[in-house]
Amino acid sequence: VQLQASGGGSVQPGGSLRLSCAASGSIFSINDMGWYRQTPGKQRDLVARITRAGSTNYADSVKGRFTISRDNAKNTAYLQMNSLKPEDTAVYYCSADIVNRMLMIGQEWGRGTQVTVSS
Repeated sequence: VQLQASGGGSVQPGGSLRLSCAASGSIFSINDMGWYRQTPGKQRDLVARITRAGSTNYADSVKGRFTISRDNAKNTAYLQMNSLKPEDTAVYYCSADIVNRMLMIGQEWGRGTQVTVSS
């Protein structure tokens, strides 16, 4: 199973970016999917998570600015990031709780994608 994240980049404060995370491989189903972020020397923190049914939760720091969504048919999650601030600068990682075709559940991580917010 692989998670492929894309969509990072550099943007000015107030700008927007959309991250995508596509899962591929031996997948039976995907439960929760989420986005985390990490800055140098700090722990990886939750940004947003979404259940298969579409229930969401967000870090307080991004509520009202970020929106997580998913397309179950495409095994893909998205993170729409609006009104970006310099403090949103981090490496963003996607994660998914995947049930493989052996019906074993595991949390998978994608490679990070850098988001830089700077004027």
